[in-house]
Amino acid sequence: MNDVRPLARLPILVLGMLSLLGGVLAGLARLGWDVPTIAANASGVHGALMVSAFFGTVISLERAVALGRAWAYLAPAAAGAGGVALLGGAPLVVPQGLSLVASAIMLAASIQVLRRLLAPFTVVLASGALCWAVGNLVWFVFGATSVATPWWFAFLVLTIGGERLELSRFIPTPRAARRVFFAIVGALLAGAALSLYEEGHGLALFSVALLSLAAWLLAFDIASRNVRRDGLPRFIALCLLTGYVWLGVAGILGTGGGFALGHAWRDSTLHAVGLGFVFSMVLGHAPIIFPAVARVKIPYHVSFYLPLVALHTTLLLRVCGGIAGDFTLRRIGGLANAYALLAFIAVLVIGILRGKVGTRLDSRQCTSSAEAN
Repeated sequence: MNDVRPLARLPILVLGMLSLLGGVLAGLARLGWDVPTIAANASGVHGALMVSAFFGTVISLERAVALGRAWAYLAPAAAGAGGVALLGGAPLVVPQGLSLVASAIMLAASIQVLRRLLAPFTVVLASGALCWAVGNLVWFVFGATSVATPWWFAFLVLTIGGERLELSRFIPTPRAARRVFFAIVGALLAGAALSLYEEGHGLALFSVALLSLAAWLLAFDIASRNVRRDGLPRFIALCLLTGYVWLGVAGILGTGGGFALGHAWRDSTLHAVGLGFVFSMVLGHAPIIFPAVARVKIPYHVSFYLPLVALHTTLLLRVCGGIAGDFTLRRIGGLANAYALLAFIAVLVIGILRGKVGTRLDSRQCTSSAEAN
């Protein structure tokens, strides 16, 4: 095994966080807020920064850590570099090319995982990686992020869905329910593919698949059991369940045309998925994934709920503003979304510092105990 040491992974995480910061500021620029020029100039690639650069970096980094091969880290490094290129105003072909390279390497890593373990959830995870690659290819060919959006969302949704399918092994799940899950995955992929040729029907099928997946996860995911527990398991479960609700909201809005370019509900629909569903998963899994990637402790604290409540409250304002056609409400909700994400990062950093203090105290106690003996 020639894995990369945890300390060497931090620069890749920094690249991902730069993409997140730039993506959030670029999104605020689209809502008319004053932001630094570098972010305002990237407002047209807000989606690419958030999905392909930020999430592409962190998801492929997680996959590389799981695989334990140095070459797999080229995927998050390329994705993060693509985000920096977008923010730096490089010719579009540069970040597009870097994103293609990143997704191709992650797809290769996913295939390697399949060779090690051929299971339903690894197939779904590999399908998600394939969707990222297809989305990046579509972006490269057509030059518009809107055409790639269904594929990029399929990448995120299938990645999360595959991880949840893996955990469903720990609870009794009817065989018929697993068949339904894969039928939903097929419908999601078919909808994304059809949207390239017949946008209306393709996006409608895509939306029905999202709604169906939300219903499946609410019914069969282990979160419905863990929500009865205390501490971190309960927090994670609440993050997941609220995220599934937002995925259902996106599916409902999408069936009404919300994913279509220029539709009045598009902002609400896209952010119901991207913020409501995906970032709920981020909040829930960060206390587990971040320590695994960076080898730092993040002890659970009740303050974890602050960004979760803030995220859903502010997103509700934004979605309602979009549905009602109230741009002011949507604009305020968007700014509040950014502060909710900032609160999440602050809570995460405080948790890391708390973990380091706890580790030092434990070390001192062990030393004192050894000296006493």
